[in-house]
Amino acid sequence: MSYQVLARKWRPRNFREMVGQEHVLRALVNALDNDRLHHAYLFAGTRGVGKTTIARILAKSLNCEAGVSSQPCGECSACREIDEGRFVDLIEVDAASRTRVDETRELLENVQYAPTRGRYKVYLIDEVHMFSNHSFNALLKTLEEPPPHVKFLLATTDPQRLPVTILSRCLQFNLKCLPLPRIREYLQGLVAQEGVTAEAGALQELARAADGSMRDALSLLDQAIAYGGGKVLEADVRSMLGTIERRHLYAVLRALARHDAEKLLVQVAEFSEQAPDYEAFLAELLSLLQRVAVAQVVAGGVDAAFGDAAEVAELADLLPLEDVQLYYQIGMMGRRDLPLAPDPKGGLEMILLRMLAFRPVPAAAGVATPPVPQHAKAAPVQPTAEAVATDRSAASKAGDSAAVGTDASWEAMIQAMELKGMLRQLAENCSLVRREGQQVRLALDPAHGHLQSAQLEQRLQQALSQYSGVSVQLEIVSEQAAEETPARRRARLTEARQQAAEAAIAGDEHVKAFQDAFNAQVRPESVRPRD
Repeated sequence: MSYQVLARKWRPRNFREMVGQEHVLRALVNALDNDRLHHAYLFAGTRGVGKTTIARILAKSLNCEAGVSSQPCGECSACREIDEGRFVDLIEVDAASRTRVDETRELLENVQYAPTRGRYKVYLIDEVHMFSNHSFNALLKTLEEPPPHVKFLLATTDPQRLPVTILSRCLQFNLKCLPLPRIREYLQGLVAQEGVTAEAGALQELARAADGSMRDALSLLDQAIAYGGGKVLEADVRSMLGTIERRHLYAVLRALARHDAEKLLVQVAEFSEQAPDYEAFLAELLSLLQRVAVAQVVAGGVDAAFGDAAEVAELADLLPLEDVQLYYQIGMMGRRDLPLAPDPKGGLEMILLRMLAFRPVPAAAGVATPPVPQHAKAAPVQPTAEAVATDRSAASKAGDSAAVGTDASWEAMIQAMELKGMLRQLAENCSLVRREGQQVRLALDPAHGHLQSAQLEQRLQQALSQYSGVSVQLEIVSEQAAEETPARRRARLTEARQQAAEAAIAGDEHVKAFQDAFNAQVRPESVRPRD
């Protein structure tokens, strides 16, 4: 017996075996069980999501010898013949190959005749959007008032191309792309029943490559089994698909977080040895940055479907929020320009170096510092040991019940503790309200309440304990404190400098001369403060 491909072997035979599309199945099951059948159904969706499969199961439900129901027996001659594609009263038509109006008329001439064997004569027209306008006109009248023994099942990947007159005469169901976890779980069950050894990472890659299509997933699994000689291994699947090893992506973001240009170029060189697709690498990097950004602003927002939750959480903590947003924007623009680069590798290197060159540099005393080359940057200024000791001494002298910490001293403490990532974001949006002995109370700006979590609070408590030299008990409350937070202070100073820059441009004699001479206008978004 010849080999049967997995996509055909595992095609669902009834509604219970369908994966996903519950919103469609619910409507069809209720219609079949309550005898509320329409004469025309339109199934729309991308390739491989189950349009034709659902239509065939519906045809089987209509013609099962046990009666019309949502659970065809699967054993009678009608059910078996439909499964085998040889049921005389199921007329399957490929609209792409029957675009001429005379072919459509010939097809519809037999509509008036009763079914040969079944209860209903079912016309399953695939890719119906490929019909010509004349063919649609020929179908229109029959579709509006068909004989009671005829049902039309239409399938399309492009419903926008169907005339509204056709759409209005059908019950339309939009099938969704299948989520990656559903595809992966289905593949896991399938390889177990097939007796095929498969690594979880390999199935994850196949599910991602399927892009929402179960049929594509099964076809890729077939290919992976053949490629791996009966085994589905992650390394083999990556080689077969030409996908990027994700360790390169993590290494690149770690190098960006540490501002290590040398390590960044080393990673590109290692990656380039695999004759890669540089555009695909950049797309994967953008996808990873998006997941990192979500993890930074939503507690527990790390998507575990990719199997790298620990790495994403690490990067979310390592990278400042504004850096992630900047890297994503530069990457998006670079992806557009990459085809214009003289050399794809050089183009990718320039995009990554641009991320380093234009990363935000913390302002000192409210003055914005322009980006400078990494090698030219001085070491960040940290509070001296004497300043820290003085701050602690002042706190001690103030007494256990006194309020401690001005806005400036809290900002210095954050700098001294060398906090990073989300932990720094949390601290910078708090103000130090009071310290009574070993009890520290912080007020978190309510506008940034999403930053508060038990994990971050515990880590900040540990950092404060290490800074203070004693075990600190930390309490963070969401309230608007009298003292402004370091983040609000920085935003206020930045806004003040921006307004000063705009006022300076507006009052500049040279600018006024240009405006008078050429009727010129200043674009407000182009004005930036400078040192």
